[in-house]
Amino acid sequence: MPGKTPDKEPVDNAGYRGGNKMKGKAGKKGEDEKMTVVVPPSKKKDVEGDVAMDVDEKVEEENVGEKTVADIKGNFALLDRAVALFDARFTLRALRSVSSIRKRLTPDILAQAISETYTSTSPGAEIAAGLLKVIGKEGVPLGGGKAGIEMEIDSEPSSKSPQKNGSKKEQKEIAPEIDVFFGILTQVLLHDSKQWQQGLDFSRFLIDKIQALNRRTLDSLSAKVYFYYELFAEQLAPLPPSSQSSIVAIRPVLLAALRTAVLRKDTDTQASVIVLLLRNYLLTSHISQADLLVSHTQFPENAANNQVARYLYYLGKVRAIQLLYTEAHNHLTAATRKAPSSACAVGFSQTATKLLLVVELLMGDIPDRATFRQPTMEAALHPYFLLVKAVRVGDLGEFERIVAQHGDAFRRDGTYTLILRLRQNVIKTGIRMMSLSYSRISLRDICIRLHLGSEESAEYIVAKAIRDGVIEASLDREKGYMKSKEVGDVYATREPGETFHDRIRACLGLHDESVKAMRFPMNQHRLELKNAQEAREREREMAKEIQEGDLDEDDLGGEFEGM
Repeated sequence: MPGKTPDKEPVDNAGYRGGNKMKGKAGKKGEDEKMTVVVPPSKKKDVEGDVAMDVDEKVEEENVGEKTVADIKGNFALLDRAVALFDARFTLRALRSVSSIRKRLTPDILAQAISETYTSTSPGAEIAAGLLKVIGKEGVPLGGGKAGIEMEIDSEPSSKSPQKNGSKKEQKEIAPEIDVFFGILTQVLLHDSKQWQQGLDFSRFLIDKIQALNRRTLDSLSAKVYFYYELFAEQLAPLPPSSQSSIVAIRPVLLAALRTAVLRKDTDTQASVIVLLLRNYLLTSHISQADLLVSHTQFPENAANNQVARYLYYLGKVRAIQLLYTEAHNHLTAATRKAPSSACAVGFSQTATKLLLVVELLMGDIPDRATFRQPTMEAALHPYFLLVKAVRVGDLGEFERIVAQHGDAFRRDGTYTLILRLRQNVIKTGIRMMSLSYSRISLRDICIRLHLGSEESAEYIVAKAIRDGVIEASLDREKGYMKSKEVGDVYATREPGETFHDRIRACLGLHDESVKAMRFPMNQHRLELKNAQEAREREREMAKEIQEGDLDEDDLGGEFEGM
């Protein structure tokens, strides 16, 4: 009918109009019969989701692998530049990147990098095949990937582009520094996978190759090779301090390397091998041999800061075992100051600080409480904090209880034997506290307070403390008591001046070492003198030609006035 209003659009259950425009045959039976069907998610979607996640993970792994390979190959330019300019700083930059590459390094990634770097016809093909065999990827063909394709394209003969043939020759030539860099990455991979024997054999092969090459640009790389050579030997059974350990067998190799490094003036290898030999001797408790090594060798002054810190730590440990606590304290203090402040060197700082605290206690000093409040030191130094509290009070019973409770931690840190020497210091500290508290005290009370066996032991200990200058007192054997002397003003003595002098000397020594550590480009001043001399010669020639009439101002282009 013309006056009839049109029907409204049907509304579906979700509240949207036009929801029932598309109807099937079942809609003809009646508009009142409407159903809402909830379809559960099909398993096919889940499978597709899992497949998508797997694909994403694979893509992410491939991206990580490609980035790692690119990072490895990015160091080749630094190594080539180090060879061209004869500057070890570029080699050190390449070695610093090993720590970041190490977290992502796998046999597949290393094999891919080797395959893309070498070809089957390159001079280093035998070395590459040996590296692939060591990491268990001998089936990977050389010359694969993008690099292999580019080299095949360059190898096409073309008379129109002679420069292209020259570029092919440059790509084929691989520096020995790149071979050794791949060897270091192989050492890292074998060490992380705990293949100790295979790593030791491969390190020995790599050392022979470096010695045969005899290139000064390999000095920094060879130092790292010797470092892993020592680490592999330490992990092989029987473990140190057994005399049958592998570290005893590698000592002739390290000593020969030290002799060669000194003759070749190889500073990096010399510093690294000296540190490794000291570590080797200390692991087997050969203190006299370590002392002979220090006395017959001279540690290079311009060595890397990390090697200097390690050398000072081991030297301080040797001096502490030899009862030379003052020298040990100086060396360990310098080692803690030279330790890197980065998070990767926290372990070294903790180890050096633990030994320094024990040496300070053996010297009769009480460490500063702020040392134990550092965030990176608080948990590691907790047993030593309890030990310092017992020594400071002079409580012998508490000291023995702490040593028994935390003996395993002290043995693991290598300070247990030194801590056992603190028993006499605890007794001396207790006597000093009593001498400050009492003007007169009987030997019997001293014996009871210090848990000593007899009054005679107390008498001997008090007499030794008086002789060593620990306390200012006198001993009356007939009446059996100790009488303390009046304590004078410490500022009336020479002690404050000596302490101030020691601090000034330490600051001046730190300044001198900082100046020595500054590095500048080699022969840069000669290059500047050469350029200045050439400029003066050009000026003389141009002035002479102007005088003779061969040149005028138009020929010079107005540049002579600026000169």
